[in-house]
Order: sequence, then structure tokens, then C-alpha cells
Amino acid sequence: MKAPTGSTTRQRGRVRVEDGKKRLRVYFGGAVVADTTRPLLVWEKPAYPAYYLPEADVRMELLSPDGGVVHSPSRGDAETFTVRAGGREAAGAALRYGHSPFEELRDAIRLEWNAMDAWFEEDEQVFTHPRDPYTRVDILPSSRHIRIETGGETIAETTKPTLLFETGLRTRYYLPKTHVRMDLLTPSETVSHCPYKGEAEYWSLRVGDGVRADVAWSYRTPLPESQKVAGLLSFYPEKVDLYVDGILET
Repeated sequence: MKAPTGSTTRQRGRVRVEDGKKRLRVYFGGAVVADTTRPLLVWEKPAYPAYYLPEADVRMELLSPDGGVVHSPSRGDAETFTVRAGGREAAGAALRYGHSPFEELRDAIRLEWNAMDAWFEEDEQVFTHPRDPYTRVDILPSSRHIRIETGGETIAETTKPTLLFETGLRTRYYLPKTHVRMDLLTPSETVSHCPYKGEAEYWSLRVGDGVRADVAWSYRTPLPESQKVAGLLSFYPEKVDLYVDGILET
């Protein structure tokens, strides 16, 4: 991957560090734990980065060392902190790699994403994990013939799908509900979040006397950049037979 113009990339093994440009605010217990325009993006795993925040931009009075140590072969040993605010606490929710081989991490704080109440990039709340600046989502109307089957029975068919292309992931085919046998689907209690698309609701399929859980999902009110899939349904090819122009997706 090529870094954006004006950014600096440092790498050691599989870990990569870049300078972020967005203002980042982190909330816990009703308090702003961190507010910075100088976040670091650290790829600890290939799929997406984590945020590390300059210690000077973190309210360190809300953090207490708790004696824990976390080891990373690439980042070194980190001391852990408990975050306390608003009468609540999150044990081990903050890390500092004070002697890291990455010099810029030595004075940075890593807050555990799921332990915090909310994360904002500029003035927009971000869910699930930080957005990867190298991930792109393209949503295009198509005239491909899509057919969804199970047990030889067609449960959806259209020549007006909407195709969603997301960097590093397989193409997803979104279908109008009017082209789906909705009488065979029942809403599920499952909910998931995507930092690029928003909150998804799920649908289960009635098959004979049984139910196949969460075979399809839909974004009722997706984030602005994904509005083109609002209200459409997409099916997991692992759970149904999905044919694209007569070819079975595997």
C-alpha cells in the first residue's frame, strides 16, 4: 500500500505506523478522555488500524496504572491503565508502550475501542473499529441476473441488483425487497455495525419446518456514503445458493 501524500509510514515486521489527520475524540463515563488532531494509525493486524493518541492530548488524570503488562513482539512491553470517569471504570482499557522500538509510540496511549463509550472522527461517531484510509466502498447499479435458491426453490431473483465493492472483501449483491420472497423471511434479533455502512439488521429463512438463521442483512438507514443500499437485501452465499448470470458463487 502506498501512503497518502504528506504522510509518513514507519514499519517493523507486520506493524505499520502512520500519522492521522482527523480530529479524534473519545468518550467514557460522560467525560472526554482524549481530544486530538494528531492521532497515530497503527496497523497491529492487516484488516484495519488502531488509534494511538498523544499522551499530551489524553486526560491522564482519568488513567491509573494497574500493574498489568502486555507484550507485543513488534511493539514491545506495554503497561496497562484503568480508566475511571463518571463513577465507572474500565480495567486495563489503556496501554502505553513506554520502551517501544517505535519511538513515536513511547509517548502515546492506546485506548481499547470497545471499552470506551463513543469515538468521533471530526463530528461523526464511528462504530466497530477505526476507518481504514485505504478502504474504498463503491456502490453501483447493475443489470446482472441474480438468483437466490435453497433446496432448488427460488427465493429471490432480479436483473436490477446493486453491487457493493469494498476493498479486500468479496462483492456483495443487494436486491430490492420487491424481488425477494419476503414471505419466507423473518426479522432476526441480530444486529451488526460497520464503520463504512452503519447498522445492519438481519433476516432468517424458513426452510420446511426449520429456520436458517441470519441468511440475509439490510441497512435500513446506512451512513451517508452507503445510502445507495438503503432498504436492500443481501444474502450470504455460504448459507444459500447465489447465482450470478447463471454461475454459482462459491
